[in-house]
Amino acid sequence: MSERYARQIAVPEIGASGQARLDRASVLVVGAGGLGSVVLQYSSAAGVGRLTVVDHDRVEETNLHRQPLYRVRDLGAWKAVAARDALRETNPQTCVEPVCERLTPANVARLVAAADVVVDAADSFAVTYILSDECRRTRKTLVSASVLGLSGYAGAFCGGGSSYRAVFPEMPSRAGTCAESGVLGTAVGVVGALQAQITLSCILELQPSPLGRLISMDFRSLRFGGFSFTGAPEPNAQVTLGFICASQVSPTDVVIDLRTSAEISAMPFTSTLRTAVDGVANLNPQLPRSCRVVLCCRSGSRAWRAARLLQAQGYESLALLALG
Repeated sequence: MSERYARQIAVPEIGASGQARLDRASVLVVGAGGLGSVVLQYSSAAGVGRLTVVDHDRVEETNLHRQPLYRVRDLGAWKAVAARDALRETNPQTCVEPVCERLTPANVARLVAAADVVVDAADSFAVTYILSDECRRTRKTLVSASVLGLSGYAGAFCGGGSSYRAVFPEMPSRAGTCAESGVLGTAVGVVGALQAQITLSCILELQPSPLGRLISMDFRSLRFGGFSFTGAPEPNAQVTLGFICASQVSPTDVVIDLRTSAEISAMPFTSTLRTAVDGVANLNPQLPRSCRVVLCCRSGSRAWRAARLLQAQGYESLALLALG
């Protein structure tokens, strides 16, 4: 066993057998930004054998204050590729596979299938629900975290237990972003380190298990909280709203685009209704109940709210599309 891990192997709960378990593990990390870069660094340093990094963004200067995996020389590079190159320099024993694409309903099954643990570090509620649904279906462990401003949380879902949907059956009415609400680099670092710790604990099967636990952090008051959600019931499948990707839209679907004209660079569909969330209720005469209604927006948040309005009017065949 490599001297690299000697201090880690000395921990009684890990030992040589635990180190071997880390070496055999495959972890899917979705998002190589603030949270993901920390998870990747600690996972590779701990000796996780295989890391798959999924991210469709490139390194920007605004990333550098909270994403310590990257350097000025990485500006403009694909994050997934830059992450692989950086991790090779610190631990060439870890196999890192970069995937420079967006996580969608079309590729989620393929990516999750090869993983023992899935890490949600994408900063996208749409991605979180997509991952939760697939991890619940395959009984894979999902370690999800989020940080915005001076608060954050991390928790372990699915893996045969309660899903993210069971804990958060409704998407927030407004999905904030780091660009809009701001974020402190050290806050991201603490939450990312906790997410990495939960991931390693799941691989090592440390007891008590982190599954079914959510830990919250308030960095303004320096207080930690949290709760157990073990046994939380799953939401009714009949009212569950699922995400699809653009390629899964059928010619028979009715597509409603909730984005503003300023958000739209190109229309992905030839025939689309345009309205704001509040205007969806007024489209009732134009929406046949025999067709599926697909609601589109940037993050999925407005599509979710609009779909709930239509469900209240009796529409049952609905799908959500987050166009980024």
